[in-house]
Amino acid sequence: MTIDRGRVRWQCRRALLELDLVFTRFLERDFDALSERQLADLDDLLRCEDHELWGMVNGSLACAKDEWKEILALLQQS
Repeated sequence: MTIDRGRVRWQCRRALLELDLVFTRFLERDFDALSERQLADLDDLLRCEDHELWGMVNGSLACAKDEWKEILALLQQS
């Protein structure tokens, strides 16, 4: 199954300003180089509520799924 990159890119727009800033840099720097597996993991991660997602990005919450660790590391670098 091929994931629609445009849809995932759109879902990276978040209501929480801090996340929106992180995702803006991530989209510019890393998004186009994601593999299909990474894109699927990001698609899954984006189903999280903003405050939970922000906690995982900033390290105050543990990563909920091992599959997300690689994407979270990229987001933390952004």
